[in-house]
Amino acid sequence: METNYLKRCFGNHLAQALAEVAMVQPSDPIEYLAHWLYHYRKMAKAKEKDRQEKIQLQREYENSLEETRMAEMLKQEECEIQQQCEKYHHQLGRRNSAVGTNPHPMPLISVAGSLEKTKFMQENREPLEKEALKQESLPGTSNMIPGMPQQSPSSEPSVSSQVYLNTGTPQEINYQAV
Repeated sequence: METNYLKRCFGNHLAQALAEVAMVQPSDPIEYLAHWLYHYRKMAKAKEKDRQEKIQLQREYENSLEETRMAEMLKQEECEIQQQCEKYHHQLGRRNSAVGTNPHPMPLISVAGSLEKTKFMQENREPLEKEALKQESLPGTSNMIPGMPQQSPSSEPSVSSQVYLNTGTPQEINYQAV
């Protein structure tokens, strides 16, 4: 059973260790053999660790190359879109100058960026709302919002003292203002 373990862990290197013990003939061959096997195992683990690190570095290098290629493709696509927009606006300008009107069209890129910002704001609103609800329910915290008119909870609000609080999202507030 012990020999099976040694063969499984050390393989043919056990024979090398025994050959070295026979060649060196130390005063305590068992201790020498144990030291040799311990050293071999330590070196084998270090080699395996180095091999794993090389594989990981190779993966990271390949990923960085892929990211670089994707960034270059996106940049090239952005340039193509920009050129198409400029070409479109140039053609539109020639057409409008021939007709005599010059509407000031909004660039397509800024509209797309505006839509992306709106989507981002709407998607990220939910975690903020959850955080606000958690803060409201915490004991020892005040429900007062700085800079906002507040009503005292002990008094009944009269019709003349009621204050309209606009609690909509920034997009809703801007929409109502327009």
